[in-house]
Amino acid sequence: MLVISIQSQVVHGHVGNSAAVYPMQAEGVNVAAVPTTLLSNHPRYPTLRGRVLDAELVADLLVGVEERGLIERAGVLLTGYLGSAANAEVIADFVERALRRNPKLIYLCDPVIGDDGKVYVVDGILDVIRKRLLPAATFVAPNQFELELLSGIGVKDAAGLLAASAAIAAQGPRGIIATGCTLADTQEGQVETILCQCEKLSRFATARLPIRPCGTGDLLSGLLAAGLAKGATVEIAVRQAVDGVFAALSRTHRTGSEEICLVAPQG
Repeated sequence: MLVISIQSQVVHGHVGNSAAVYPMQAEGVNVAAVPTTLLSNHPRYPTLRGRVLDAELVADLLVGVEERGLIERAGVLLTGYLGSAANAEVIADFVERALRRNPKLIYLCDPVIGDDGKVYVVDGILDVIRKRLLPAATFVAPNQFELELLSGIGVKDAAGLLAASAAIAAQGPRGIIATGCTLADTQEGQVETILCQCEKLSRFATARLPIRPCGTGDLLSGLLAAGLAKGATVEIAVRQAVDGVFAALSRTHRTGSEEICLVAPQG
């Protein structure tokens, strides 16, 4: 079982591969982690060091993934934060090559674009996601804002979510996993992850805790990728991923940590 995970990497904290890799490994899944950035921390801190990696370096690392035969061994390919428009293009090239070489490969696209009504990626990335990555994806895992942005449809209730998901699914993906959802009929005090597949919704609710650390979406996508790599159906993989994220957030809330507690405190 192998997941190829192409995302950001930080020295401190848990976002991108720094949120996803250990939980996948803890599930017994091997991970080939390819960084798109190397930063000291996520941008919520007052200072930020490091940089987005050059597209030539990212492309070279991906050639190395091919040379080691990892595409043929992988069950899932996961992409997250891309860093730059040039990185997005070389990653899209790799995704297309990988799917040609291994038609059984599941491609999970986490379109890390923005949240809370704000786009936080540079110009050009959104176009690559829309035109190249979404059509190639098996499953797409946007948050509620990203789902609206990618589909052009407002998502206020179940009907809106179905319509937005259908607009994306028409481009090729088999299913949409909408994260961090609060719909008109979502129970007060809860937040939902909603799978839309074959024009049907499967809704997975948890309590909304009074914290919001960075990286919860990256953690969920990593756990989802691990479940799919182990052969779970997408419904079971989503349920297990939601449970895993809630357990991590509950630990984080109890300890008062500013970063997600991926590992239970010892002693």
